[in-house]
Amino acid sequence: MATNQRRRFKAHNHPNASFIKRLMAMIYDSLLVIAVWMLVGYIAIAFNDGQAVEGPWFNSLLLVVTYAFFALFWVRSGQTLGMIAWRLRVEDNDGYVINLKQALVRFLGAMVSMACLGLGYVWIIPSASNLSWHDSWSNTRIVQLPKRKQHEQ
Repeated sequence: MATNQRRRFKAHNHPNASFIKRLMAMIYDSLLVIAVWMLVGYIAIAFNDGQAVEGPWFNSLLLVVTYAFFALFWVRSGQTLGMIAWRLRVEDNDGYVINLKQALVRFLGAMVSMACLGLGYVWIIPSASNLSWHDSWSNTRIVQLPKRKQHEQ
């Protein structure tokens, strides 16, 4: 009988990340997502005899690929490349690595937050706990990791 083992981060008592740090990581990650979209587009064009690809099926493919990009990083290590650069990590409220269901709720919730003119993200600023709408909906949080200590030589 398989057990559902959850991985807890060794250090899980970090403060929630600020709006600015999260925004900077989002900008970094958006550039990576655009690069992935371009790659998917090139592959789609190759399979379409060099013709442009458009329509709901292609847009749905881009949505699924975008979710896969974020979910892969979040579920494996809790960090996308942009989050690594800004020393951020997503974890559940108990300090565990998030699961695929939380990643999906977080991803869809982030789209809702952005569709409301970014209000779900701006909500972080007045929030005492620095949580966005999709943090609350998915029972996750973005934490600020400390700087690594440099060894003296």
